[in-house]
Amino acid sequence: MSDDIGDLSGEELRRALFAAAERAAEYLGGGVAEHPVLPPVEPGEVRAALAASPPEEGEGMEAVFADYDRVIEPNVTHWNHPGFLAYFSITGSAPGVAAETLAAALNVNAMLWRTGPAAVEVEELACDWVRQMIGLPEVFRGHVNDTASSSTLVALAAARHEMRGLPGADVRRRGMAGRGDELPPPVVYASDQAHSSVDKAAIVLGLGTDRVRRVASDDEFRMDPAALAAAVAEDRAAGLHPMAVVATLGTTSTTSVDPVGEIADVCEGEDLWLHVDAAYAGSAAVCTEYRDLFAGWERADSVVLNPHKWLFVPIDCSLLYVRDVDGLKAAFSLVPEYLTSEDEATNLMDLGFQLGRRFRGLKLWMVIRAFGVEGIRRRIRYHCELARDLADRLERHPAFELAAPVPFSTVCFRLKADDEANRRLLSAVNADGRFLLSHTVLRWRYVLRVAVGNLRTREEHLDELWELLTRQAAAVTDAAVTDAAADHPEERP
Repeated sequence: MSDDIGDLSGEELRRALFAAAERAAEYLGGGVAEHPVLPPVEPGEVRAALAASPPEEGEGMEAVFADYDRVIEPNVTHWNHPGFLAYFSITGSAPGVAAETLAAALNVNAMLWRTGPAAVEVEELACDWVRQMIGLPEVFRGHVNDTASSSTLVALAAARHEMRGLPGADVRRRGMAGRGDELPPPVVYASDQAHSSVDKAAIVLGLGTDRVRRVASDDEFRMDPAALAAAVAEDRAAGLHPMAVVATLGTTSTTSVDPVGEIADVCEGEDLWLHVDAAYAGSAAVCTEYRDLFAGWERADSVVLNPHKWLFVPIDCSLLYVRDVDGLKAAFSLVPEYLTSEDEATNLMDLGFQLGRRFRGLKLWMVIRAFGVEGIRRRIRYHCELARDLADRLERHPAFELAAPVPFSTVCFRLKADDEANRRLLSAVNADGRFLLSHTVLRWRYVLRVAVGNLRTREEHLDELWELLTRQAAAVTDAAVTDAAADHPEERP
């Protein structure tokens, strides 16, 4: 039995873990598909359904699980649902879920090698496995952060520390405030399609969003290298200091691929740090037929890839690869006496702003072990096939048009109608409950997105989505015609 100063007893723990495992297995084994993807709940309802104050005495795990069944599971947005096709679809795969359970039980803080030898070395190994899988050169060293926002922040902080062209900047020690002409304002460049995490990193690093220069993209939403070169020259002439470029392989809205090789030419000529955001699409480089799309990323200073997006690892797991790990340590390593160690090994705390480090490498290692490289390739290829099939249907249908190329497994499309009609279509599809799509805006037009990436999504689900899309598109179009006739009765036949 449990006592009032210790943990649950061994038997109580077994019952709790079995109860959790049974729920997880039932949910992932098919129960998730019985829920609407988006829960029919209003803000505040979940909190109102639970006790407003904590219990004075423990209530027992049976009561806790009862509330989980009643309130929690029905009222999450089900990212593991086969109909979840919004944002970038992610999968908490079974091997990853098992690994999370074990990592929670071990409860490791891998800040130093000695505080988690297996955690540190498995993380290093798993990151190197992925490096081999995607074809990056051996010079790159990887470690795990929570999300790409953190990885990009760490990469740009390293770029700020190095501050190429200003060897005496010493921002780590002296900061950036009050430096006057001694420290010209640094500038980061990214395309007009790059992720908002670049702007957030600029906020945190003290650059400010005004110093994120958004570079024009071409007709396929890829950064224009000539526009980048012109922007850098203009800023130098204005007394600013070009610091870094963020190129994107798989942009958030369209999954477009910036021409990294040409961008690397600009960076080398101007002595700029090159960070490559491949958070979503980098996983596709596991398939050799996609490698040409990534040509040039081997010339980057840093690369981010998120296994929790398309390598089937439960969120959160973001890999940051750097060419110069010693430079990264120079930017971040800070060792007070109580953290000193004589071990000649990697201390993960030296690789970023976080001290505490979860054992995230375990789930990455276990997923790769369970599926194998070829198994991962098959799954990624299948998702891309599903996306291409949907794109073909949309192109053939007279009511729809593609809004962007489809290089991977995300399809951007719209009704050949105004933005309001497209908003109505998205609302109608999501209200059905079987699917959740998201939207973006491209060239000032409202666009719908379907992102395939979940292990549970099959061809039959895309068939169901197609039937729903075409049916609701007809209803939206008919409603638009009716509304127009009501607004202009004199034009009725």
